[in-house]
Formats: sequence, structure tokens, C-alpha cells
Amino acid sequence: MKEMTAYCGLHCHECGAFLATRDNDNRKRNEVAKLWSDQYHADIRPEDINCDGCKSGGSCHFQYCGVCEIRLCARKRNIANCAFCDEYPCEKLEEFFKMAPQSKVSLDALRETKDGNQ
Repeated sequence: MKEMTAYCGLHCHECGAFLATRDNDNRKRNEVAKLWSDQYHADIRPEDINCDGCKSGGSCHFQYCGVCEIRLCARKRNIANCAFCDEYPCEKLEEFFKMAPQSKVSLDALRETKDGNQ
């Protein structure tokens, strides 16, 4: 399976929800639900941990992805990810980078290579 970089720069192949879904691993779903519930002070249940990646054609996404402003914007602009947006980095991304600085590193690297086919 080809590695997928989400619109925001996160690497799906490193995401617990993506891995639990790919492997149909309920133990991993439990771990991720607990971790994210604690980390984000939210009630996330193991059955919420299902995602094929925000760029997949299917409808299996983590609950937040359906309302993610970054994902909605990138899909509307029909871009591979935010690295290829004329408005990069936007205010939405700047806020996101505070929580996920590795995403900025990823998008900056993609922007340099101009290889947005991930």
C-alpha cells in the first residue's frame, strides 16, 4: 500500500486510527481511543477509531475529519495537499501546526519537491 500524506501533512501510515482500521485491530482501537480521549479531553470510544485516510475515496473517516476545515478546503480546491495551495500556509494551518509541528515539516518538504502525488 502506498503511503498517504493527509491534506494537513500528517502521515496516515503513522496514525493509530488508520493503522487500527487497516489491520482491523480492536486492541489498537482501544489504545488509540484512550490516548486521544486523554490527550484531547474528549469522549472517544474504540468504535470511533476507524479511518481509511482523509484522502481515500470511501466514507470511513475519523469523526472529526468530516468537519475538518483543512480537509474541506483542500478538497474544494482540488489539491493533493496544502503544500500545493497558493495560500500556504494559511491561518487554519498555522493553528494546526501548533498541535502537530511535524505536519509543517512534512508539507514544507513536499512544497520543496513539488511532488504532490502522495
